[in-house]
Amino acid sequence: MFCSAIRKILKNSQNAAKYSALTLQLRNLRGQRTNQSEVEVFRSADVTTKQNDKETEAATRESSSKEVALDFGKREAHVPSFNLAAYVNNSNTLQQFISLGVDLHSIERRKGLGEFVLRLDFEKNVKPYITFLVDQGISPDEFGRMFTKNPLLFKEDLDDLQTRVEYLKSKRFSDEARQRILTHNPYWLMFSTKRVDRRLGYFQKEFRLSGHDLRLLATREPNVITYNMEHLRKSAFTLKEEMGFNAKELSALLVRKPRLMMTPPDDLIERFSYIHQDMGLSHAQIVQHPELLASREFRLRERHEFLKLLGRAQYDPQKDLYISPKTIVEGNNFYFVRNVAKSDLETFDLFLKTR
Repeated sequence: MFCSAIRKILKNSQNAAKYSALTLQLRNLRGQRTNQSEVEVFRSADVTTKQNDKETEAATRESSSKEVALDFGKREAHVPSFNLAAYVNNSNTLQQFISLGVDLHSIERRKGLGEFVLRLDFEKNVKPYITFLVDQGISPDEFGRMFTKNPLLFKEDLDDLQTRVEYLKSKRFSDEARQRILTHNPYWLMFSTKRVDRRLGYFQKEFRLSGHDLRLLATREPNVITYNMEHLRKSAFTLKEEMGFNAKELSALLVRKPRLMMTPPDDLIERFSYIHQDMGLSHAQIVQHPELLASREFRLRERHEFLKLLGRAQYDPQKDLYISPKTIVEGNNFYFVRNVAKSDLETFDLFLKTR
């Protein structure tokens, strides 16, 4: 009995030892799992925090970039960045410019020109150019307009300017022609002789002009020679291909009204369409009266329709009551009504209100 009892005790103690060992192992495993889960929780929380921090940082950067992009500062865009009037009292050059009739406000509105003009010394940088222009026969009355339009003339070398004048002399431009060119287009002197020669060559070849006609064109409208070449080519294409003027008509049209080359091509087409189709004028008549293409379409329409209402829209010189087409665009409304339409201004005003 006693032995059997001891065996039970030993067996129970062995089982207890096993159970205690198993319990200890289970506790250890539970502790490891708990630690791993805590680590995973900490890691996921840390990753989430980092992601949130990155998103916050990106949002901050985006908002700050927007703030920078939208921050124009205290200056207003429409306020001039340079005001010459503030320096007039202390600048002899500016005072001399004012006495010549130069518009300083017009100069300061163009970027960089105000600072350039202010740095000029009248005796050293301006007076020699005045002497040069006087030698070319330019009237002092023209200096104000010339210097206002092109103050960068004072950056050009005087020897280069003299060379460009000699070039015009070599092309047989008269003294009066050269004076008109320089006063009506002060930018001409900014062009080198090679560049001007190419421009004159383009007009002579493209429109089959004689030397006399070329000089006449350049003198009548000096700005057309230095105008944007792309625009000139588009205008030439419009006149030839879209309006149908032949070479001879185009040459005569250009010499008589060279300013047409500087008119927007769409405007030319609109005017030509009304003159040719509604008014019934031929290409030859338009060449004889190029003033029509130089007038705005709505003005042509108003006056032609008024003449048509009065029964006086007769542009054929072979018939009675002929009205020269060029008189339609001449003068103000009072002149047109009295001398062309042979009516009164009250009737014309009533017509404009009811049309």
